[in-house]
Amino acid sequence: MFRFLKKKQKKNKSNIDFIDINGEFLKEGDKVFSYRYELGECIIKRCDNGFEYESIENKKKVNWSLMVDAATERQKVKKIES
Repeated sequence: MFRFLKKKQKKNKSNIDFIDINGEFLKEGDKVFSYRYELGECIIKRCDNGFEYESIENKKKVNWSLMVDAATERQKVKKIES
């Protein structure tokens, strides 16, 4: 009856695709260049919380969720062709 008084339900955005900045799908073992956290070239590895990026240069590790760009919902990395 009073549909205009009901709150709209927000869409669940927990299903973020694991893709790079250019739209290419990423998987474990891919080599990428990171645009955040001064990681440089990284390798994608599986961990307890999903995926993480491990820097080849300084061995620093960053969880994949910290690399999501809020505007595009893509990872702030670029896949390097091997």
